[in-house]
Amino acid sequence: MVRLYADEQFPRKSTEHLRSLSHDVLTVQEADQGNQGIPDNEVLAFATADAQAVVTLNRRDFIRLHNQDSNYAGVVVCKDDTDKVRLAERVDGAIAKAGSLAGKLIRVNRDAS
Repeated sequence: MVRLYADEQFPRKSTEHLRSLSHDVLTVQEADQGNQGIPDNEVLAFATADAQAVVTLNRRDFIRLHNQDSNYAGVVVCKDDTDKVRLAERVDGAIAKAGSLAGKLIRVNRDAS
């Protein structure tokens, strides 16, 4: 089980499936941070303060933030998938492989099929 903070772009259905896989997931909306245009560095800081790894589809910006500083609880950047359950399962698998997420950038790509 990993503590995750799902940003605004991360699909709700994927969030729900991650919860069914025993992950503790808080969404930006549940944290009363939704639809406010909060900068990505502040999203990352909020998650880090609560020991949560960010899970996002916003690859470019969060990879940039990782390259600037890796002092955070983790970042999981994903390529979107029309099958939101499969996306959550790929995230779960990547997290299981990575072990601790602290300071790590985990890339979750779509299957080649």
